[in-house]
Amino acid sequence: MKKLSLLFSFLLLSAAGILKAQTARVQVIHNASDAAAQIVDVWLNNTKLLSNFAYRTATPFIDAPAGTPITIAIQAPGSTSAANPIWSQTYTLEASQSYVLVANGLINQSDYSPFKPFDIYVESSAKEASASNTTTDVLVFHGATDAPTVDVVETGVGAGTIIDNMAYGQFAGYLSLPTADFVLDVRDETGTVTVARYAAPLQTLGLGGQALTVVASGFLNPSANNNGPAFGLFVALASGGELIPLPLYTPPTARIQVIHNAADAAAEQVDVWVNEAKAINSFAFRTATPFIDVPANTPLTVAIKPTGSTNPANPLWSATYTLEPNNAYILVANGLVNQNGYNPFKPFDIYVKPAAKEVSASNSTTDVLVFHGSTDAPVVDVVEVGVGAGTIIDNFAYGDFAGYLSLPTADYALAIRDETGTVTVATYAAPLQTLGLGGQALTVLASGFLNPSVNSNGAAFGLFVALPTGGELIPLPVVTSLNERTDNNFRIFPNPASNSVQISFDKTDNQRLQAEVYNIAGSLVKSQLIEGHNGGAVNSTLDVSDLKAGVYMLQLRAGELSQTRKLYITR
Repeated sequence: MKKLSLLFSFLLLSAAGILKAQTARVQVIHNASDAAAQIVDVWLNNTKLLSNFAYRTATPFIDAPAGTPITIAIQAPGSTSAANPIWSQTYTLEASQSYVLVANGLINQSDYSPFKPFDIYVESSAKEASASNTTTDVLVFHGATDAPTVDVVETGVGAGTIIDNMAYGQFAGYLSLPTADFVLDVRDETGTVTVARYAAPLQTLGLGGQALTVVASGFLNPSANNNGPAFGLFVALASGGELIPLPLYTPPTARIQVIHNAADAAAEQVDVWVNEAKAINSFAFRTATPFIDVPANTPLTVAIKPTGSTNPANPLWSATYTLEPNNAYILVANGLVNQNGYNPFKPFDIYVKPAAKEVSASNSTTDVLVFHGSTDAPVVDVVEVGVGAGTIIDNFAYGDFAGYLSLPTADYALAIRDETGTVTVATYAAPLQTLGLGGQALTVLASGFLNPSVNSNGAAFGLFVALPTGGELIPLPVVTSLNERTDNNFRIFPNPASNSVQISFDKTDNQRLQAEVYNIAGSLVKSQLIEGHNGGAVNSTLDVSDLKAGVYMLQLRAGELSQTRKLYITR
């Protein structure tokens, strides 16, 4: 009696339609790169399941009949029946099972090489979500008809080979991955030749808790395949829609500028090697590179070799650095290679300043980084004596950087004094405004020797400027000599000048008088010896008719005495 009652209840439920037909869950991904299949209709038995189903799109997971044969037919768009399809196949799905179906391959034999016929590739036990919000389940399908058997190697977090020897048409089961950002190398089956490198930013895209399918899509050689779409990795989400391209991986970089300030004659010109590649050839003393991009998060071995080197072995000096991504660095090559001939001896090294700048925050300011690179200069103070700013750097020792000074873009005079702040070594003009350096960041270096005679007659002491664009360092002109002489009534007129300028100067000794004109980049553009004056007032004419209109610095030198004035040329 109980069995009859249960049977009666079952019949009532069935009649009421409460018991549903058996179903499976299905997602369809269109990855067929043939132009003839760019857009298709998909029929299920005699019902149009999908109209205008586009290449590199996917359906969401949907319910499909299970436990009974179903015929899937592919037709051209706008079809009105399932008859005479481009392709068809009959499947029987298991109830309560989930499937990913990838439409892949080619229809035209004549236009593609190699030809891989169209088919629908089926992955059972598909997933719509990961078991945890901190993991992402990834199914991978090889759908590039002209790509070889490949390995997939994770190189971002160092997971290594995650898929080995995957051939066309294969699924590589689900990988349950921590939701992080990965780097995927697609390599040939030997694992040594990288076809392409992709970023897989699971964390950045917020894909925790999801299951997805990555398909290799398109052609490695489009020209042999009807100029079809190029190879790439594309992601189908469980929610469907257009496939998401994985971006080609761009390695993280840092920005660096290298400044050669090593005054040793043995290092006057050097080659700079980074790992096994020559990065800078014949790098000259008192020159700088522009800021350039270099790899970050990877060890870089820098080796200094004599110019003309052919490999980095047996260098004059080397060290290994690992730079932080999105940081900027200034590297100053400084010091001495030879212990003999220099006093005091300060060994060669590369001095590193992180958080470097290429520009100032405002067009009305100039950011100035100062480096003490004179091996025989004492600890010094830098005192601004032009606008009266006073001590701007205190107790500045060899090898030190003095952080960035953000200065109004004006013309300054910098007195280099001993650490007591009372004895002036020299005073230099820093014409930031005259040189048009508003909005820039630059590096000022103490360079050369205070006493060249005990340092192999090397380059004399001076202050030099490295611009972020690189090139030859720009000498700051000396305003006063070692004994702080007055300006000797140095005058130039007319100013602005057009064709010639008159120079007036009180000369007190028999030293030879030299007039030098520098452009705003610090390059010498004109030099003239003023002869016939053994003392007293000097009046001389300097021809400037060959100079372009602009701002220049006119410097007079007489022995230790040096005086500088701005010179404006108009046309």
